[in-house]
Amino acid sequence: MSNLPKCPLCSSEYTYEDGDNYVCPECAHEWSKSAAADAGEQTKVFKDAFGNVLADGDSVTVIKDLKIKGSSSVVKVGTKVKNIRLVEGDHDIDCKIDGIGAMQLKTEFVKKA
Repeated sequence: MSNLPKCPLCSSEYTYEDGDNYVCPECAHEWSKSAAADAGEQTKVFKDAFGNVLADGDSVTVIKDLKIKGSSSVVKVGTKVKNIRLVEGDHDIDCKIDGIGAMQLKTEFVKKA
């Protein structure tokens, strides 16, 4: 149908645009386009390889040997990474690994510890 967001109150898919607002014809709820964009950005959920939800400060374990670009070093399976920070982008996790240093990891290669 269209790419307009569903109503946040009644989940109706029949919303329409009215100037700078979205309007739901079923429950008469109105909300601004900027609020809808902000809500879309905040709903990003980071999950590990097994579907567990990750949060800033969690500890994770690497589930696959990971080669480090530009180096002969490898992050081995079972390496525990403490105090992760979640970020937007290609690699979802910023962290420090003992013996290696600052790294960026993808959530698909870790499990929550």
